[in-house]
Amino acid sequence: MGDSTEIAAQKREVRRDLLAVRAAMADDEVAQAARQLAGHALELPELAGARTVAAYVSVGHEPGTAELLATLRARGVRVLLPVLLADDDLDWAEYEGAGRLVEAEHAGRIRLLQPGGRRLGRDAVTEADVVLLPGLAVDGRGVRMGRGGGSYDRVLARITAAGARPALVVLVYGHELVDAVPWERHDRPVQAAVTPEGAHRFTPLD
Repeated sequence: MGDSTEIAAQKREVRRDLLAVRAAMADDEVAQAARQLAGHALELPELAGARTVAAYVSVGHEPGTAELLATLRARGVRVLLPVLLADDDLDWAEYEGAGRLVEAEHAGRIRLLQPGGRRLGRDAVTEADVVLLPGLAVDGRGVRMGRGGGSYDRVLARITAAGARPALVVLVYGHELVDAVPWERHDRPVQAAVTPEGAHRFTPLD
């Protein structure tokens, strides 16, 4: 680790490069990767036994989650999706199908979809058996790099404060499994990543 200013600059540079690679992906490549990723994710033992899963609706060229969400719901799993708040924190609501998703009010230029039903509160995520996380990269220690907005840092801090111990799984592309990402003490490692090529597990940080 370096000082926080240095680490923040490193993260910005890495994010820029990773987002450029995603932007260059063809739409059919993204769609095929989403199907493959869903298949591998649904084979995870953690998801097979989960009653409640916190997930998210993918946007743009993120690894696609639509098929994964639909299959989990069809299995009878209670799926919680984030509702973006004005302060970039996340409330939660149940996924009731793709037709019940609405555009987020506070997403700026991004067309972000979220549930239109009753909000359950910021702490609802602590009820999840598995939390599926977006990310731009993850390293061999399970250190995840997000987009930098801090929304999921707050979610993970809330989970820790509540004493909850869900399985934390990040969804990324295969080339986003990297040797190391810049990290800070507040970064909470994940236990696994799922890519279109398969699942990967990590040794926890000390």
